[in-house]
Amino acid sequence: MKISIQTDSQIDETEIQITCRHLTPQLERVISILRILDFKLLGEKDGESHILDISKILYIDTADKKTFLYTKDDVFESCLKLYELEEELKEFDFFRAGKSCIINLRQIQKIRADLDRKLRVTMTNGEQLTVSRQYADYVRKKLGVK
Repeated sequence: MKISIQTDSQIDETEIQITCRHLTPQLERVISILRILDFKLLGEKDGESHILDISKILYIDTADKKTFLYTKDDVFESCLKLYELEEELKEFDFFRAGKSCIINLRQIQKIRADLDRKLRVTMTNGEQLTVSRQYADYVRKKLGVK
């Protein structure tokens, strides 16, 4: 792979151009990583709105018809429904882990199989979450786990 960088003080916005023979899974991953840098979500805490970098979001959960965004140190409420967030984040390595939970694949530190074909994942903050049987095979495939 060849990487070229040109600097130009006259341009207003950075542009990244990829030239390739065909799109490979590795290139798709690079594109996903680049897109995640510009994508933000709005979360509310203590009456204030916060702009959140999605790479910092560990997982998203619903409780009592409210949607919460969990980061390493904080919890924010989102005005979006879980299915709306799932749709917006599907290209950024977020996946549905159960009826009320979406997990950021990049924030998983450990994975362990449970007896009932569910998965137990440990997030980078040490918190453990369960991936239901319905979504466990998808996670195994994405992580290359058998």
